[in-house]
Amino acid sequence: MKIKILISALVLAATVSACSKQGADKAADTSAEPVAVVNGKSITRNTFEYYVKGVTGKPIAEATAEQQQQLLDTLVRGMLVADKAEKDGLNKAGETQAMLDLTRLNVLQQAASQAFLKDRKTTDEELRAEYDSQLANVPKSEYHARHILVATEERAKKLISDLEKGARFEELAKKESMDPSKTNGGDLGWFTPDRMVPAFSAAVEGLTKGTYTKAPVQTQYGWHIIRLDETRAVAAPPFDSVKDRLVQIVEAKKFKAYADDLVKGAKVEKKL
Repeated sequence: MKIKILISALVLAATVSACSKQGADKAADTSAEPVAVVNGKSITRNTFEYYVKGVTGKPIAEATAEQQQQLLDTLVRGMLVADKAEKDGLNKAGETQAMLDLTRLNVLQQAASQAFLKDRKTTDEELRAEYDSQLANVPKSEYHARHILVATEERAKKLISDLEKGARFEELAKKESMDPSKTNGGDLGWFTPDRMVPAFSAAVEGLTKGTYTKAPVQTQYGWHIIRLDETRAVAAPPFDSVKDRLVQIVEAKKFKAYADDLVKGAKVEKKL
C-alpha cells in the first residue's frame, strides 16, 4: 500500500507540475533546474515545490531545511520505486495503466480549462443571468409534513378510515408506521419537494394546511398517508452570497461548450 501511495504521489506531482507553470514569467525559469538527479533522471525544482505544497499544504518557503530534505528523500524513493515498477512492467498491469491514463487525462483537462478560461473572464451580466436561471429552478416553498408508511394499500385505507373517525395522526404513526419517523409521530420536518420522490412531493403540494391525503400514496417504499402541517416561502440566497458558485457554474458551462465543439469536430467510433 505504501508503494502504491508513493507511486501515485510521484505520478501526480510530476504530471501536474508540467502544466501548473504555464504562463509563468521569466523570473521563474529556475523552476526547470534539478534539485536531484536519480539514475540520470532529474527531479526539477518545479516538481519538488509542487510536491512539497501537495504534502504540507504550504509553499516550500515555509518548510524548514530539515523538512525539505525529508520530503526530497521521500520523492527520490518514490521515483526509484516508480522506475523499478515500470521496468517490471507494472505500469501495464491490471488497473495501473488505466489509473495512469486517467490521471494524465484529468490533469490535461484541468490545464486546458485554465488556458481556455484565462482570457474569457465571466461578466457580471453572465452571472446575473445564471443567478436568475438558477432561481427559476429553485422551489418556491418548503413544507412541514408527517406521514404514515405501511406495506399495503389495504392497510393504508384502513388507517385513513381511522383518521376520518377521529384517530390522532401522530398516534397512528407511532403505532403503525414502518418509517423511522414513527418515533416522532411521523414528523418529517421541513423539506422542499425536490428532496422527496415525485409521487410523495406531488401529494404534499396538493394538500392545504392541516389536511391529509384521502387516498394512499404509493412510492417505492410502500404506501403513505401524508398530512401537511405547515408551508412557508423559501428565501432566495442573496446574489453576493452565491457569486463565487455562480462563477464556477458559468465557467463550467463555457468549457463544456468548448469540449462539445471538439466532440462535434472529431471522428469518434464507439465500440460498445
